[in-house]
Amino acid sequence: MRTPLGKVLGLGAAREGTGHWWSQRVTAVALIPLSFWLVYSLISLAGMEHAAVMGWLQNPLNAVLFVLFLGALFYHSFLGIQVVVEDYVHVTWLKVSLLVFTQFLYFVLAGIGMLVVLRAALVGGSP
Repeated sequence: MRTPLGKVLGLGAAREGTGHWWSQRVTAVALIPLSFWLVYSLISLAGMEHAAVMGWLQNPLNAVLFVLFLGALFYHSFLGIQVVVEDYVHVTWLKVSLLVFTQFLYFVLAGIGMLVVLRAALVGGSP
């Protein structure tokens, strides 16, 4: 049972679920064209030398799209894991610990991935 105000505002019982839901959907929609771009790019780069791949990555458009892909991918994945932990872990201290650990882990992994891409794009890399 929902109040008329709740229906208008789109808020659930916890008053925060719709923002999480929308974030999950927006990142999923953003990942569709980014995934097509990445697959097409990887297919076109198949069999090329290291220098050619670095040249491709040094193109600013490719570097920005790759960083956007990584950001959307890690955030979307984190949101999914967060829902699973919140729904299926019932011990409070374990739930909080897992949420803190996964948030830290995703932040670190996304940061490393983005730094690697930006380093390769700005400085280049050695084989």
